[in-house]
Amino acid sequence: MNWVEALNDPTFLASILLAGAAFATVLTIFAPLMKSDKLAARMKSVGEQRSALRRRSRAAIARGEGSLRHSEGGVAKNIVSKLNLSKLLQDDTIDMKLAQAGLRGKGPQNFFYVCRAGVPFVAALVAGVLVWINGPQWKLQQMQGVAIIFASFLFGFYLPNIYVTNRIAKRKQSIMRAFPDSLDMLLICVEAGMTIEIAMGRVGQEIGAASVELAEELQLCTAELSYLPDRRSAYENLARRTDHPGVKAVAMALVQAERYGTPLGQALRVMAKENRDLRMNEAEKKAAALPAQLTVPMIAFFLPVLCAIILAPAMIQVSAQFAK
Repeated sequence: MNWVEALNDPTFLASILLAGAAFATVLTIFAPLMKSDKLAARMKSVGEQRSALRRRSRAAIARGEGSLRHSEGGVAKNIVSKLNLSKLLQDDTIDMKLAQAGLRGKGPQNFFYVCRAGVPFVAALVAGVLVWINGPQWKLQQMQGVAIIFASFLFGFYLPNIYVTNRIAKRKQSIMRAFPDSLDMLLICVEAGMTIEIAMGRVGQEIGAASVELAEELQLCTAELSYLPDRRSAYENLARRTDHPGVKAVAMALVQAERYGTPLGQALRVMAKENRDLRMNEAEKKAAALPAQLTVPMIAFFLPVLCAIILAPAMIQVSAQFAK
């Protein structure tokens, strides 16, 4: 088979790798130019979600129901319900993890369960096909092939969790960078006479240029403040969704201000200073760890080149003397 021979040809594989590297280089250079601003679309989505929540709340009150219930359709929902994946792959923390990753609702949760159940078999199938085709060329024994397939199955099982964890880390980093500035803006709005709901909505609109994730969370908190019966729940939900120590401290301060009637501006001023100090401490920690992280790259890349530059003239002269 021609394609099997092509896959085993080193020249063909090297060409594929070089083409991929060239494509990645061009994509890296032109990606900022092709990047579109998704802030308006995401803010529109948040507004639609707020309107939908209000409509469901009013409909539930009209029916006399105490909770808001809605059904999630789709192929993923049918697969999860028929195979009972929610119980087979039960994880009590998955709702909070998906919310921290910016994936809210039953739809992403059902899709996560489907991926966690299907990706391992797909990865094992791909590994099995590769082992079956290239096993003789790779000189693999039977147990080695089984081990590769089993390792691929385990990797596919944990791959959705790895994706969610990486997305949480990136989202938290974006929120961490923009939160001190947003807190300063919130303090200015509150001291100007705005209520906390209007101030959060205003800051959510302005901070979107620096962090779309933080703008989305502030808009959702504003929506929850408008329809939840307990304002404390809105602040606690904001702290749980972001999982950021600065946001948790601000949420606690807002809860105490609501409960005891303490001045909100003074609490926000103290929290703004603490968050600026927290961001500075994180920057100092990264700067202090940089020399240790650069040790291995300097030894691996700079030291051989430096030795070659220093020793090359001496080696040339020695070879010239031997030639004479």
